[in-house]
Amino acid sequence: MGTLDQAKIDQLRERAQREIDQGTLPSCQLALAIDGEIVLHEVYGDATLDTRYVVFSATKPVVASAAWILVQEGRLDVGNKVVDYIPEFATNGKDEVTVEQVMTFTSGFPHAPMGPPQWWTRQGRVERMAQWRLNWEPGTRYEYHATSAHWVLAEIVDRIIDGDYRDFIAERITGPLGIGDRLQVGVPKGPQQDNIATLHKVGTPADPEELQKALGISQLPITEVTDDNLMKHNHPDFRALGVPGGGGVSDATGLALFYQALLHNQAGIWKPDLLHDVTTNVRNTLTERLGNYPINYTLGLRKAGDDGYSHMRGFGRTVSPQAFGHNGAAGQLAWADPATGLSFVYLTNGIEANTLTQARRGVALGSIAAQTRESAQA
Repeated sequence: MGTLDQAKIDQLRERAQREIDQGTLPSCQLALAIDGEIVLHEVYGDATLDTRYVVFSATKPVVASAAWILVQEGRLDVGNKVVDYIPEFATNGKDEVTVEQVMTFTSGFPHAPMGPPQWWTRQGRVERMAQWRLNWEPGTRYEYHATSAHWVLAEIVDRIIDGDYRDFIAERITGPLGIGDRLQVGVPKGPQQDNIATLHKVGTPADPEELQKALGISQLPITEVTDDNLMKHNHPDFRALGVPGGGGVSDATGLALFYQALLHNQAGIWKPDLLHDVTTNVRNTLTERLGNYPINYTLGLRKAGDDGYSHMRGFGRTVSPQAFGHNGAAGQLAWADPATGLSFVYLTNGIEANTLTQARRGVALGSIAAQTRESAQA
């Protein structure tokens, strides 16, 4: 068994404290977990240990993990077409899109719109999906689907269970793991939302010269992930909706323990062969257009890989190639490393306008966190 490196723990604390001391973030919270237990849980700034945060795209693996249950039960085949589960989806050339393509972001509709008022009801969402058009031929390229793909995945889950994906996640995943009061996809309006941190815009955007020097481009691609759209998650209705691609809420321990479950499966939620597949089998190695590196997606997770690009995939520079996870907008970090048995989560309610500042913070925190424990496989 590996041991904790106290010097690295202190370094991690100092790095998390930096933006708080500088006044550039309102608060942040972090957690480390090992062997199914939280070994570090700390908060910095204007928050408490009970504070929860909108985790944005770190929600995606939680929703995917609900689909995994249906796969192992033989109720969902990711090789099937989406229309096998949602016949209304068979419009505008989308009849050939597979579930696997949806879960690996190769399905061809990254810019498909979904928003109020359609997304408040299942009927409205399905009607909107039927209107969607493809941006490119499914399976031919990778482009991140910030929210569109997981609306489809959630509807597939709803159809199969004849219920609601949010309830299914609570009943089959977060409830059995004992984290249902911490990690939620869809938080009912009222007292349950009282401990969710209010999001704040901070910083100023990187100027064209900064972007050119760091990324080789002078302007970032336009996507739906804007600061203004992220800020909408302060609204109680948005929090209750539980946007499946980015509307989950958690404290750092909830997500850290979710990832411990993917490492150890203490509650026996998923079959071992299924977990092995989704945490190791990279199904999408297509190139990320901004950075020109293979994206490394399994069926719902990113994998760090051994090609020197782990920091570009959100893990820092010091994780093992086997590390897996999925970060979220605003700098949310969430991953696990089988080599050390660690899971690490960092959350903040500061929406940093400078994406380079945010990315550098994430690389620094992830790189330190990965070194807080010696290899459990040594």
